[in-house]
Parts: sequence; structure tokens; C-alpha cells
Amino acid sequence: MKAPSKPYLLPTAMCAAAAGIGALGTKVGSDWYKNLNKPAWQPPGWVFGPAWSTLYTLTAVASGRVLMRLPDSRARRIYLSELGANMAVNVAWSWLFFSARRPDASLIDSAILEASTLRLLKRAAAVDTASALMLAPYAAWVGFATALNGEILRLNPDEVSLSPRRIGACRL
Repeated sequence: MKAPSKPYLLPTAMCAAAAGIGALGTKVGSDWYKNLNKPAWQPPGWVFGPAWSTLYTLTAVASGRVLMRLPDSRARRIYLSELGANMAVNVAWSWLFFSARRPDASLIDSAILEASTLRLLKRAAAVDTASALMLAPYAAWVGFATALNGEILRLNPDEVSLSPRRIGACRL
């Protein structure tokens, strides 16, 4: 008999790693970020930590439930590889937006993250409704974050990497 916690270990480790590595790339105290124009509907900064902590926890629990219900090891490997890819794209967003200061590239990453999250949700829904319901807030938040990223980019057109102003500032 398998220990019931075993299916939760790898998803939990993946989500925790994504949270930690993503946090290392998040620099909300930088002058660059502070000086960006942001929409009035952006939540206050203190919301993001608890929101992401909750979303990572729900994702880990949902993924453990999914792994327990998938019919075979091949299906579990596929799910885990998709979860791993999702977490990698999730981490990349923080580094692209905050560290590389590329809201244009992070917007593309965010759209990919949303597609990946919806795919995880669809896979979860096929085997466990409760897991799908746990992943739904993640998909909703990433959709919101994508819209926020797009609005920040719109409000800061000079932050597009190929804008004439940024190209002129580069020394080749």
C-alpha cells in the first residue's frame, strides 16, 4: 500500500521551488518598478504574497490529488512534466519582468503561463472535479496578471525592448 502523502511530495517541492526562485527574481523595491506607471486597478503590493502562497498551495494539493487518480505511471509522468513546465514558465515571468525589466517579454510569458495553467486545469477536471476547482483560482489569477502586465506595458511604451528610446540608450 502506498503512503497517501507520496503523490503530494513532488508537486509540493515543485511549487515551493517555483515560489522561492520566483521570489529571488522579484524586485518590487527597485526604482525601475516604482517609477512604472501602473493602472489604478492594480491591487496593493501586500496582496501578491498571500495570493501566490495560496495559489501555490492549492496547485500542490490539486496536483497531488490528480496524481493519485491518474490511471498509470505514464499519465502521471505527463502530468508532472506539464506541471514542471508550468512552474518554469511561472518563474520566468518574475525574472523577465522584474530582473530583466522586460514587460513585453513577460507579457508573452504570461500568455503562455495562462495556456499552460488552463491545460493543467483541463487535465485535472478529467479525473477530479475538486482538483479542477482548486486550480481555477490559479487560472483566474494568471488571467488577471496577464491583463495587468498588458496594461503596465501599454502605460509604459518606452519599456518595449525595441522601442526607439531603448535602442538609442543601448551602446553597441
